[in-house]
Amino acid sequence: MDKPVRLLARDREWALLCDFLADPAPAMRIAVVSGRRRHGKSFLLHALAEVAGGLYLTAVREEGRGPALRRFSDEIAAYAGLQAGSIRFDDWWMLLRNAVQVVAGGRPAGRPLLIIDELPYLMQHSPEVPGILQALYDETQFGDHPPVRLILCGSAISVMHELLSGTKPLRGRAVIDLRLQAFDHRTARTYWGIESPEVALRVHAVLGGAPGYLPLAGRPAPRGGADFDTWVTQTVLNPGRAVFSRAEAEYLLREDPRITQHMLYYDLLSAIAHGAGTPSKIGAALGRERGAVTYPLDVLESTGYVTREQDLLKARSPIITLADPVIRFNQLITLPQASVIDQGFAAEAWKVSAPTFNSKILGPHFEALAREWTRRYAHEILPDGLPGDVGTCEFTDQAARTKHEIDVLALALGQLPRHPRARIAVIGEAKATLDRRGGTDLARLEHLRAALSRQGHETDRAVLTLFSMSGFHPDLVATAARRSDVLLVDLAALYGDGAPLGLGA
Repeated sequence: MDKPVRLLARDREWALLCDFLADPAPAMRIAVVSGRRRHGKSFLLHALAEVAGGLYLTAVREEGRGPALRRFSDEIAAYAGLQAGSIRFDDWWMLLRNAVQVVAGGRPAGRPLLIIDELPYLMQHSPEVPGILQALYDETQFGDHPPVRLILCGSAISVMHELLSGTKPLRGRAVIDLRLQAFDHRTARTYWGIESPEVALRVHAVLGGAPGYLPLAGRPAPRGGADFDTWVTQTVLNPGRAVFSRAEAEYLLREDPRITQHMLYYDLLSAIAHGAGTPSKIGAALGRERGAVTYPLDVLESTGYVTREQDLLKARSPIITLADPVIRFNQLITLPQASVIDQGFAAEAWKVSAPTFNSKILGPHFEALAREWTRRYAHEILPDGLPGDVGTCEFTDQAARTKHEIDVLALALGQLPRHPRARIAVIGEAKATLDRRGGTDLARLEHLRAALSRQGHETDRAVLTLFSMSGFHPDLVATAARRSDVLLVDLAALYGDGAPLGLGA
């Protein structure tokens, strides 16, 4: 099935779901689709239902059991070509059974597809639904049954993943478990229609790649630096906008039913945003024992709001960081200036917050995009092609008695993380400053390569890579053109507007 033109990117996801629909198995097959709100799950599944001629049903958070049964009954009737109210189902067993039968009857040139979106909302008042779906699935595995394809979707990520875990009814019955991610930085720029890579970087640092924020912003995308400042104050710092970061952060946290003590989770997020990167440090920032924050940190990780980044070279405690740009912006910019913003002085609050944005948001975000570029695009130019694991590391140079941190480290393909003799493909540094990178920056990477070599790692084919938001000095560009082990990546290259410099070219 051809992907609709209105559906930007999502080629792999579309192909996966089309393969799911085309599965020749004669029995029912189940797919689970999850992802954080605003990532475009419903948009994708609407398009799939439209092309396949399937039945799309979606639950509503505020709707109770009775109203949900009545509305679903009407939608099934409409799909079957009947008038609203002509059929009524008083329980989920009869409703879902008939939905499957109606879909199995199909439409001309259609495929037997049933989609239930926002399933966790149904489970709040009707926890029996997954068990009923299990019974319907098991019923179709024997005998002659139409090959119905059932897709279950939801934004409460932990609830969706628990559907397939432990002793849950649907465990072992789903052939697809797709977690829809946000757009990457290049796709997000195209989606927003932003010409300037620098402005695209700043917008991405604030909102990330969630496509759902574009219609919520309610105004044209910023074009330049001053326009970006105005855009920030009129969107994420505007209490009257739906995309106001404080309201959005609260909305996102409410998605997971396990998050009930909202103040505790806000405090955890703030501690992480301000640099506390381990459970002990986070607990200390909150005045709590380490064990008291273990469970809520696990909840935040399962929902995708925080990540644990493992060191690529040494076995040590992972560093906990915020994964969601909107939440990070809220904790670092909006909440500290909340009283001023609520009084209508967003521009003044933003001006005061500029140093925090540059150092704690833009800088780390640029480093993260440098790692993402290395994962997705570096193979197009690296001499050895596709690298292996990409991340960060921290190590001690015993000879110089100095501790070093590497912003971008890529192992060679096939190398295991934390192996004492790992072969390294990329050693990189990313700086989102106004200063151009020069020879001293390259000298530092050369020193890091030598130090890693002394520790036993294979670095003879490692490419020294500098990422810069403000470009490079001419002497460094000339050096990179002569050497086959130096790569320079500016904003244009990061966003695909130009090629990286170096590697002897």
